Amino acid sequence: MPTELLYQKDSYIKEFEAKVLKVEGEKIVLDKTAFNPRSGGLEHDTGILLKNGEEYRVVKVLIDKESGDVVHYLENPNHNIRVGDEVKGIIDWNRRYRIMRLHTAAHILSAIMYRDYGALITGGHISPDKAYDDYSLEEFNPEIFRKAVEKANEIVKQGIEVKIYWLKREEALKIPGIVKLASRMPPEIEYLRIVEIPGIDIQADGGPHVRNTREIGEIVFIKAQNKGKKRKRLYYTVKP
Repeated sequence: MPTELLYQKDSYIKEFEAKVLKVEGEKIVLDKTAFNPRSGGLEHDTGILLKNGEEYRVVKVLIDKESGDVVHYLENPNHNIRVGDEVKGIIDWNRRYRIMRLHTAAHILSAIMYRDYGALITGGHISPDKAYDDYSLEEFNPEIFRKAVEKANEIVKQGIEVKIYWLKREEALKIPGIVKLASRMPPEIEYLRIVEIPGIDIQADGGPHVRNTREIGEIVFIKAQNKGKKRKRLYYTVKP
């Protein structure tokens, strides 16, 4: 039975209760989780698992490539968690919320780059401190990225509600621009999770986002780099 991904239904769940399905050393698999695993360029969540008042630090969350399980890695392999136990998970919220803000900012920026330059994302990474995206631009011109950030900030200020819903895969893939990654299609599953910023962007996406663009705050241009053909990189962050 796959782990129920609570964060895909509500990115604002900070605490949850779950049953332990598997234990292998420091690796714990639960029947449900609000911890977002490292995926799609997003850093994983951290936090704690609580059992009978004992705290166990979660330092890494990954998806097992063979089983598809969401695996929670504990800092200390000498723990007292067993299969069948009920545990409480608590997310490091400040870290998660920064990632959410940057993730929604990334969608706005990619929409602008796609609309204005036909550029697709060829790589990227989002951590709590900053993010970068690589774009399939032929020309390297930092001013392109500076202008994109300015345009993105204007959109942020509009306070647009971010919509999340599911569509059948075939139906979703008919939508122009639903995939803005140059080299990766969504997984072969029946229903795709859609993140839509009405009038701005629509993408198939599995990660956590803010509910309203205004929550992003101000996007800050850090620098631009030429990483080679089809890899023009924008570094950015959001103000605290």
